[in-house]
Amino acid sequence: MPKQDNLSGYNNTGSDTSVFFLSGIPGLEAMHLWISIPFSSVFTVALLGNCTLLYVIKTEPALHKPMYYFLTMLAVINLVLSATTVPKSLSIFWFNFREISFTACLVQMFFLHTFSSMESCVLVAMAFDRYVAICNPLRYVTILTNSVIAKIGLAALARAVLLTAPVLFLLRRLPFCQSHVIAHCYCEHMAVVKLACASTSLNNIYGIFITLFIGGLDLTLISLSYVRILRTVFSLASKEEQLKAFSTCFSHFCAILMTYTPMVLTTIIHRFGHQVAPHVHILMANFYFLLPPMMNPIVYGVKTKEIRDRVLLLSHGKNF
Repeated sequence: MPKQDNLSGYNNTGSDTSVFFLSGIPGLEAMHLWISIPFSSVFTVALLGNCTLLYVIKTEPALHKPMYYFLTMLAVINLVLSATTVPKSLSIFWFNFREISFTACLVQMFFLHTFSSMESCVLVAMAFDRYVAICNPLRYVTILTNSVIAKIGLAALARAVLLTAPVLFLLRRLPFCQSHVIAHCYCEHMAVVKLACASTSLNNIYGIFITLFIGGLDLTLISLSYVRILRTVFSLASKEEQLKAFSTCFSHFCAILMTYTPMVLTTIIHRFGHQVAPHVHILMANFYFLLPPMMNPIVYGVKTKEIRDRVLLLSHGKNF
């Protein structure tokens, strides 16, 4: 494969419609090596943090509770999302390996959309967990049984796959007869759709529908849970009880902000920010796969005593 930053030679690759080329971050090609430093650093912290979190939850019996089962799901999802995008981006930054087959592009897109949807659903489940724990604590164990948690996880996976499958089907039907250069670090759906030389109205409509359906529905459910939580918390007699209740929600609230803020900003910039430089949009999109996976283990580790104590013991080479 040609090792060059100038991708103009790839703009007319009609002879092989199965091969595409990722541009990396357009406009910042000269800085790719420097950009790779924070990318690789954050990726390493995310891998270590989430793997440590999974190990701690698995080995600490006190953490075998619904809240931590959902946190386990979130950690696995973060690992998959990071591993699906960052290694390919680093291969572009370090070795100029831009080529990707159309099949590999679709596989990457499938994992991105499926696990992003699952992440949103798990955040809803975590909001429900906090709602039950605060508003109906006496029935917490009987409502959130292991069976119910497993069903929630399977439902999240099923919803994600059912919503993602049409994206791939609609994309496969499009002809790509001109440029095969994807203006992104990974196979972002709309970046690929823009390369088609046929009507993409169905793809655009379905993309907007998915964004509104997942974001709108899940954020509404999370908001309703927190409205009920706030009503219950403010009805508590003492300030101590109120602060304790708020404290149990703090980590989840941070996870919501870190997940939805980049997602919403990316969607707004992509749909309406036509004056925004391409590299700003691409960097913002990458934050979604870099920031939450790195920060979630840190936030939960700092705010959760059982996790914090277990990690401190591990760091000193001790076991229970």
